[in-house]
Amino acid sequence: MAPELWRHRRVLVTGATGLLGGWLVESLLARGAHVVAIVRDGVPRSRLIRERIVERVDVASGDVTDYVFVERVLAEYEIECVFHLAAQTIVGIANRAPLSTFETNVRGTWNVLEAARRVPTLQQVVVASSDKAYGDHDTLPYDETAPLLGRHPYDVSKSAADLIAQSYWHTFGLRVAVTRCGNLFGGGDLNWNRIVPGTIRSALAGERPVIRSDGRLIRDYLYVEDAVDAYLLVAEALAEGDHVEGINVSYEQPQTVLEIVERILRRLGRTDLRPDIRDEAAGEIRDQYLNASRARKLLGWTPRLMAFGPARTRRVGIVTGGAGSLIGQAAAAGLDTYITGEGAHHTYFDAEELGLNVFYAGHYATETVGVKALAEHVHRRFGLPWAFLDHPTGL
Repeated sequence: MAPELWRHRRVLVTGATGLLGGWLVESLLARGAHVVAIVRDGVPRSRLIRERIVERVDVASGDVTDYVFVERVLAEYEIECVFHLAAQTIVGIANRAPLSTFETNVRGTWNVLEAARRVPTLQQVVVASSDKAYGDHDTLPYDETAPLLGRHPYDVSKSAADLIAQSYWHTFGLRVAVTRCGNLFGGGDLNWNRIVPGTIRSALAGERPVIRSDGRLIRDYLYVEDAVDAYLLVAEALAEGDHVEGINVSYEQPQTVLEIVERILRRLGRTDLRPDIRDEAAGEIRDQYLNASRARKLLGWTPRLMAFGPARTRRVGIVTGGAGSLIGQAAAAGLDTYITGEGAHHTYFDAEELGLNVFYAGHYATETVGVKALAEHVHRRFGLPWAFLDHPTGL
């Protein structure tokens, strides 16, 4: 299915207020899809709501653990494609509250799959799994032939959901595929327990970033828009009849937790902030990273942003957003750094084309330190000029 064939396609996204969900919904809308979003909890600071993406989708309020609700949504909206992203995604929460994690991640998945099996309009299902579904292995990186050996609650929930999805493919012929990514990062991530947004917030506030582990755990990190591209390609491959089943998505550039924290601190000019390494994490896999050769060969997936490569060395910061109508004025004013509080992700690329470095300051960051403080910090650190761009007259 070529990308233009998303036009008018009825697509359901569960977990639409999450990090991946907001970006995926926006990308589907840009392709002309008719998007229905299942939303359990109102999250007013999520990208879906703050960027007003929600105003362009149909919202079904409910929980994927409610089978009758899920089947009603698929049937009444005549859904053709499902992206099942709804999940409890935090390892620490899973260790403290395993029952709710199993309910959402496992029951929620079989509910979506069973409803999809029964609704005649449904053609493809893409289920979000995780590299943690593989569990602890001596041989790394994981490829798709590695067994799913989750042992701790979160890992087990992902192994189970992954295997259930595969059973619906093999037993019922449901066209379902499973994506396995590492740790996603990107604008709009409100989960400060995650290492990337948590470190950025700490650095901007002048506080030492907290590392719960000993800092030596090895992980994959993947920019959210690259994950979105992979999800869309998986659905398109299913529509074309390809045998996808499970597929890994990765830059194949694993790093220790301490390395990613130090990279962020260098970019923000806060190497004076020594990480607070607490070594208190429990129930986590020591090392995990993925082989993504199959995604490149089968899907033709190539990352648009190599997060740790030279293509990003000109960026001043990574938080979120941008106001597209002001970029041209910023360039015309001779600014080297673009600072704003709101807007859409595409401004990142527009600004690059105009030769601007970009310092993003979304609302959830400005609540902590403010746009002016960010601007002054960039000026001190990089010697770059700054101006407020929230209103054109500010130039």
